[in-house]
Amino acid sequence: MMIAIVDYGVGNLTSIQNMLKKGGVNSIISSDKTEIENSEKLILPGMGAFDNCMQKFNDSGLRTSIEKKIFEQKIPVLGICVGLQMFMDSSEEGNAAGLGWIKGRTVAFDKGRMTDTQKVPNMGWLETTKTKDSKLMSALEGARFYFAHSFHVQLDDANDGLLMAGHGYDFTAAAEKNNIVGVQFHPEKSHRFGLQLLKNFAENY
Repeated sequence: MMIAIVDYGVGNLTSIQNMLKKGGVNSIISSDKTEIENSEKLILPGMGAFDNCMQKFNDSGLRTSIEKKIFEQKIPVLGICVGLQMFMDSSEEGNAAGLGWIKGRTVAFDKGRMTDTQKVPNMGWLETTKTKDSKLMSALEGARFYFAHSFHVQLDDANDGLLMAGHGYDFTAAAEKNNIVGVQFHPEKSHRFGLQLLKNFAENY
């Protein structure tokens, strides 16, 4: 099994690799088109501003190869944080077009629906609730994950939702459409829950 963590200049690449290694899973960090084309699973991290992530990804020269792997060869891909947001059509955070792999958009947290003690960005641990069954969530009923974000995804089709969490109101914490899955939280910072999720992706997904 060859898992490639896509290096397009963004994200906690080494942290993700180290968490996989802790679970006994080998992976490579790569910006090499040939290595990515030979991989069996992909992880697309994201961190920082949406437009910057999209520009770096589009400029990397990897998008065509990755979309061929995902849509023609149907290999699994896991988006993390802004990686999930990039799967959408657009984001309120910027003007760049998203990838459009899952229909929806990324929106800012509605501060009007927050209490005085709830802040944006949302930073910290939140419990999650499954909205459908998925191999990604095996042995993770009621799992808690670490979040750090000011925006969240809004899906066109509720059937693409996988996990919900609450911060002022319920929002989509993970989405899944066929072989495309993304999480808003950081599994690499989520201790045993994040370790289990990454192992599930590597071994069962």
